[in-house]
Amino acid sequence: MTVETLVFEDKQTLVDTAARRFVDLVTTAQRERGSASVVLTGGSNGIAILAALAADSGDIDWSKVDIYWGDDRFVPAADPERNHGQAVDALLSKVPVEPARVHPMAPSDGDFGDDIGAAADAYAAVLAEAGDGTSPAFDLHLLGMGGEGHINSLFPHTPATAETTKTVVAVEDSPKPPPRRITLTLPVVNRSASVWFLVAGADKAQAVAAAHAGAAAADWPCAGAHGTTETVWFLDRSAASDLPD
Repeated sequence: MTVETLVFEDKQTLVDTAARRFVDLVTTAQRERGSASVVLTGGSNGIAILAALAADSGDIDWSKVDIYWGDDRFVPAADPERNHGQAVDALLSKVPVEPARVHPMAPSDGDFGDDIGAAADAYAAVLAEAGDGTSPAFDLHLLGMGGEGHINSLFPHTPATAETTKTVVAVEDSPKPPPRRITLTLPVVNRSASVWFLVAGADKAQAVAAAHAGAAAADWPCAGAHGTTETVWFLDRSAASDLPD
């Protein structure tokens, strides 16, 4: 597994470069195996890369991409904070995806109502069916990151971050609102061939440096995420400011 750290002068260049590499990765997977699987993330950078792909996604055959989410807010489907809805607005409504290959997490007014545990278990079943009984080995898992190092909805010193068996868990008391979320766990992230961090801003610099220094995942969840083939950090200069020159 290789670790690559790329530092850009501004967020837009970061996003544009990541979008081009997304196209290359997905088209290569489709050429080799006929399809590709990706895990999307929310946040400003995660949605920005989707908007860039909506403008130019090269030769990607969107009907042969399996799309999942790393986490989502357990709120009503129409809530603007839903990662799924933001992804639909930015990209999925603009490209010819195959609906059966798009796998959103259930909202709080979906098939399971307000039962977040049942919704999380249902997403685990989706992963198990698509994978080897546990979860797929995704071609790409995109990650944003919080200033305290959280990824997906895995926050420092929480049971979700410490989970080693379940693939999907319900979070009832997220430190960042809204409190109720569904998230993939680190074992699922780490089955992915490529794990990419999309990180901008000086408030992320300490977490970036901690992960690069080999910090404990319990303290900095971002430090516990890696791909089986590659881990790539797409950083703006501010996010990279605490790294050694």
